[in-house]
Amino acid sequence: MSIVAEFTIDAEQFLLGRVLRTGGGMDIEIERVVPASKRVMPYVWVSGGDRRAFEESVRGTDEVRELLHLDTIGTRSLYRITWDETVESLIYGMVETDATILEAHGRDNWLFRIRFNDHPSLSAFSDYCERHDIRLDVRRVHDLSAAELNDRRLDLTPEQRETIELALERGYFEVPRRATLSDLSGELGVSQQAVSERLRRGTNKVMRALVDGALGT
Repeated sequence: MSIVAEFTIDAEQFLLGRVLRTGGGMDIEIERVVPASKRVMPYVWVSGGDRRAFEESVRGTDEVRELLHLDTIGTRSLYRITWDETVESLIYGMVETDATILEAHGRDNWLFRIRFNDHPSLSAFSDYCERHDIRLDVRRVHDLSAAELNDRRLDLTPEQRETIELALERGYFEVPRRATLSDLSGELGVSQQAVSERLRRGTNKVMRALVDGALGT
């Protein structure tokens, strides 16, 4: 059975974290990691800072072979980073144990949610971190739930699910509305713009999945 591990780690504990926090004051989210020969290529979304300073800082890092800007959507930009060699212990530990990144974001301190195929794979990752002196603060380890499986099929992030569930509970989608963006923003502790973006992106994914299913595509 698949296992999900949630942990936090200081940016100084892994090379990717150190590199990404050096320039531009950006908020970073790892989308996925692709192994390529002896290198890994992380794909990251960045927002909330000076993109040019971020690019100059990352490209000036000795271990980075290439930083490629792929796309910009609104205030978020997608990059692919190619490392020169096997220099990133934490990420390579995930690759070696066939782990999948479900969620990873941060700046000075990072939150990771990682899926492992089974308990032995999780143990192998734990042993890997111990051998490489990587210190993690494990918050939770649990079996993959049906809700999480549905979220993966819909491509919902945990934040989008949380926001949609709260909006439903508070009557945001009812006519007339029983809650406003301001109400949801106050409960979630984020800006109204962030709440609006989560709702629009999340409901768009749900509706697309519903329509695709109904049409048999």
